[in-house]
Amino acid sequence: MLGFEQHGALGIQPSGDAERLFVQIVVGEFGAAAVDYPILFAKRPDTGRFYAGALLRLQAGDDADLDESGRLRGYRPADLEREGFFVEQDRIVIDRAHPVFVERGGSALFETEGELSEALQRVQRALGRLHVGLPTTDGFIARLLERSLLEPIDIDLRFDDGTRFRLEDLYTVSADALADLPDAVVLAMFREGDLAACHTQIQSVRQIPRMARLRNDRLAGA
Repeated sequence: MLGFEQHGALGIQPSGDAERLFVQIVVGEFGAAAVDYPILFAKRPDTGRFYAGALLRLQAGDDADLDESGRLRGYRPADLEREGFFVEQDRIVIDRAHPVFVERGGSALFETEGELSEALQRVQRALGRLHVGLPTTDGFIARLLERSLLEPIDIDLRFDDGTRFRLEDLYTVSADALADLPDAVVLAMFREGDLAACHTQIQSVRQIPRMARLRNDRLAGA
């Protein structure tokens, strides 16, 4: 269990910000995430169950979208914010071996008097967002599947330096299928909040060509 006496000298540093391409998000994050990233759906390889995620970059290790501390400049998904932290029986526990933790340096977990630091408060909020949002998102995806609204989307991009970026086995909400739904179903989706989430996800896919243009611009500048 996380506590000041055991972990008062522990700090955290960004770990997966530069390496993770696709990070799970919950439906409550769609609005904030869509400002910076495309939102897509994928299947877990072990269970085949769908989950929602944000495509953070087109190449692992690309640090163009990181600030001086190594954190994403844009929206930082809760699943990335809480890396190394977990909830067990309503208590926060940590994976001490996770690279996010450092003995000296980084952002402190506690203030000198034992109060939670701003960094740890961000982790708390992220854990809470996931605790509430994961079952909500599972329900949202179940309704999309029930209404046959998900369709595959393959991402295949070629850049000016000859490199290629390809992602398969991803899914998006079908705008055509959504438009063909009966009025009663659309009204139900509106009241459930699903309709707004669907439109946000569909619009977010436009971030893919924007990200590709930015990468080509950086290549031209280099």
